[in-house]
Amino acid sequence: MALVKPGPKRNSSGENPDEFRATLGEHLEELRGRVLRALGALVLTCVVGWFLAMPVYAALSEVVRANVPKGVNFQEPFTSITQPFMLQLKLAFYIGLTVSFPYLVWELWGFIAPGLKRSEKRPIKILAPISVLLFLIGCGVGWITLPAAFQWFAGFFASFPNTSLYQEPGTMVFLIVKLVLAFGIGFQLPVVTFFLTKVGIISPAMLAQYWRQAVVAVFALSAILTPSGDPFTMMAMAIPLTLLFFASIMAVKLTGKRGGRDPVLDDLD
Repeated sequence: MALVKPGPKRNSSGENPDEFRATLGEHLEELRGRVLRALGALVLTCVVGWFLAMPVYAALSEVVRANVPKGVNFQEPFTSITQPFMLQLKLAFYIGLTVSFPYLVWELWGFIAPGLKRSEKRPIKILAPISVLLFLIGCGVGWITLPAAFQWFAGFFASFPNTSLYQEPGTMVFLIVKLVLAFGIGFQLPVVTFFLTKVGIISPAMLAQYWRQAVVAVFALSAILTPSGDPFTMMAMAIPLTLLFFASIMAVKLTGKRGGRDPVLDDLD
């Protein structure tokens, strides 16, 4: 009779991650499987992104050309025979990574979740959908600020009449992508603040005491994240983030004191 190798013991109570016992080889085997599935998903979505790259590029190029100052000769010349291929390949990777990102996070969560206590899982369960929502809102805010950011830079062309603007193809398109993603990432600040408070690393009292320093840090973070570097875009990110920061403090206070049980998260158990 064949012997069946027992698998790792799963965490039954959810309170003690040591109850999930597995050998190093079993952990590495599971990690290998998840990495291979994640890479497979990324490759598949990149293949799809290859066929979507040019329609996406055309749509974003229309946004760029619509905001180029009137009277400015705008050209995007290729300087190498390999540049068109590399541009499409880079766009395909960006599209593939964006589409497959939720699945990549799912695989990562599936690997680390068995080793977490129930009290550590509860904040993540409620913050995950909020994080996605804030990311989409942030990307939307970034998209809305694009015309104003372009117009701010375009205003300086008035001092240099009869000039031409030559940019490497893809430079302006990737600036749009980076700007939109920067807003999406920046809007994760309240999620990070809420999570760190719920797991006891920081407290609402500490946040309230050092709110001035926190606001300065938010403005500094906004200046770092915005790739365009213009003050309008920085303020467009910093002001909503400041409001979200104070909202996260209020949310922590309403859901209970640090280290205590809060009813919203308890419902997820």
